[in-house]
Amino acid sequence: MPAPVTPPILSIRSATLSFGDRPLWRGLNLDLQAGEFLAVLGPNGTGKTSLLKTILGQQQLTSGTVELLGAPVRRGSREIGYIPQQKLLEQGTPLRARDLIAFGINGHRWGLPISSAALRRQVDQVLESVGASDYGHSSVATLSGGEQQRIRVGQAIAGNPRLLLCDEPLLSLDLHHQRAVSDLIDEKRRQLNTAVVFVTHDVNPILGMVDRVLYLAGGQFRIGTPDEVLRSEVLSYMYDTPVEVIRSRGRIIVVGAPDGYGAHDHDVHHVEGGAH
Repeated sequence: MPAPVTPPILSIRSATLSFGDRPLWRGLNLDLQAGEFLAVLGPNGTGKTSLLKTILGQQQLTSGTVELLGAPVRRGSREIGYIPQQKLLEQGTPLRARDLIAFGINGHRWGLPISSAALRRQVDQVLESVGASDYGHSSVATLSGGEQQRIRVGQAIAGNPRLLLCDEPLLSLDLHHQRAVSDLIDEKRRQLNTAVVFVTHDVNPILGMVDRVLYLAGGQFRIGTPDEVLRSEVLSYMYDTPVEVIRSRGRIIVVGAPDGYGAHDHDVHHVEGGAH
C-alpha cells in the first residue's frame, strides 16, 4: 500500500499580493511540509517580509488563501514561532533574558505571566537548549547581538511551534554568530520537526540546511531546490537582464543584477558589476 500523504503544515494557494497597483507577486502556490527548510530570497521591496505577515495573519492577501494545519491563518496562533528582524534593545530595558523566554511559553494567556516552579524549569530547559544559561538572569539590553538572537530563537521555539518564521535573523551579526544562530535554528528544526520559512539576503550561511528556495524578483517567483533556482538562466529571466551565478568554495555569488532591484541588499552572496 502507498504511504499515506501527510497534510502540509502551511498551504498557500493562488496567492497574489499587491502594493497599490503594483503586484509584488501573483499566483503563488506553496505547500510546506513538517521539518522542511524554505529560504525566501530576493531584493528589497519584493514582499518577503509581507509574505511572513500574511502567514502571521497580520496582512491580507490581495487574492488567494493561506492555511496553517488545514485552517485559515489567524493572528496569535500558538502553532507559529516568529523571529523578527534584529533590533538591539536599548540600555535600561528591564527585561531579563529569561523573562522573554517565559513570555514565549505563557505570553498567550490573559493577565500577567504566572511564575511557578514548573515554568521556571521550562525556562531553564529552553535557555540551556539555546546555549544561553549563563546569561539567563542578565538584562537583555546588556547582551551582544548574537546573544540576543539566541534568546529570540529560544522565545520563538519555547512553545514547540509547528512553523518557525525567521525574518532576516542573521542581519548585523558577524560571521561567527551567523553560523551559531543558523546552526541553532537548524538544530531546533530537526529536534521538533518544525517547518522553517527563513527570509534572508544571503543564503550562504544556511545553504547546507535549505531544502527549497522561494525567490522573489520583478513581480515573479520561482520555487525549487537551490540548484534549480539559483542558476544564471533562471535569474536572468526573472530580472530580464544577464545575471551570472557563480559557485565557488561552497558559496554562491550572483553577479550583474541591476541596481534598483536591491542588488547590494540580497547577497546570495551578491556582487554588483564584479566588485562589492
